[in-house]
Amino acid sequence: MFAWLQGPGRGLRHPLKGSTNYLGAYNARGELVRTKGDAQGKRTSLAKPVRDDLDEEDELEAIREREKADNTEKSGGKKGNELPPERPQDLRPFPLNTYFKSQPILSEDLREEIWRRVQQDGSNIRIVSAELGVSIERVAAVVRMKEIEKRWVAEGKPLATPYSRAVLSMLPTTPFSPGRPPIVHEPINDLRVHPDTKHQVFVPVSESRHFTREDAGKAFSADLLSTEKRIPHPELVELEKDIVNGVEPRERIARARERMRQEEETRQKREEARKKRIEESVKVFNSGNRFMFRFEECNAEAVGKDGRSHKGVGWRYGVPHEDRKKGQVKIPKYVL
Repeated sequence: MFAWLQGPGRGLRHPLKGSTNYLGAYNARGELVRTKGDAQGKRTSLAKPVRDDLDEEDELEAIREREKADNTEKSGGKKGNELPPERPQDLRPFPLNTYFKSQPILSEDLREEIWRRVQQDGSNIRIVSAELGVSIERVAAVVRMKEIEKRWVAEGKPLATPYSRAVLSMLPTTPFSPGRPPIVHEPINDLRVHPDTKHQVFVPVSESRHFTREDAGKAFSADLLSTEKRIPHPELVELEKDIVNGVEPRERIARARERMRQEEETRQKREEARKKRIEESVKVFNSGNRFMFRFEECNAEAVGKDGRSHKGVGWRYGVPHEDRKKGQVKIPKYVL
């Protein structure tokens, strides 16, 4: 083991800049496999001998100088020679587990761009998700974490910036390049399995009937929507239809933005109508002194068959919750 640490494994102590540092990227001699060889057919090696009388800091500096000299020599005297992109074999941190591949994470520039578009430009998170190829949940999480980070900076709290830079330098990342098409970070239209679709249903259908996704949803449940309506980005379906119909790119983008604007206006009107309906249903009576009474319509049958429905009046009082009893599952068992 010590022979390997002093030989091929010695270079793994200091990861290469802009590259992962997994064992799968090196051969038995400690050489980076994906780098191109020189005129003699040799490959770049991280296990070149370094003086044994140097301490850790001097050894790190010697390795950096050696890498700089190698890059300058390979690029014909030019600095900044970048390594080739990682292969699928280079993204395996465990060489014996060929089925596990390290997934990329968002770079700092991409996270800053997501926060800028949502908070400063006021863009909808669905639009940002579709434009940058990042899921809606991740966009919302990035915005929340960025807000906390900027609040901490304003309050003068220290951040773990060196740790973040070290992690970003050793893991594959999804970069952001202004003026270039964005790199898709992850699938953004994955459809979650609905609990109503986990059982088999046999529906007799005549051969002349056109059985659509709407009919399939109604076969499982009366209120189950079709696939194109349950995905996170249903507007991309309409965009794909415009592409198939041969609509010009500018016209496609204009139509997509108009559909998004109409959906946002409809959602805001629906929310305003709901708030207005709640305000009108509640009657406020001021007795003239310190007390103010609020009255609203209620239905005694809204408590449900077991008397525990949250729609009933006073459902939180008098009867303890089920989670207070022994043997009850206190964690969510499924997510809609």
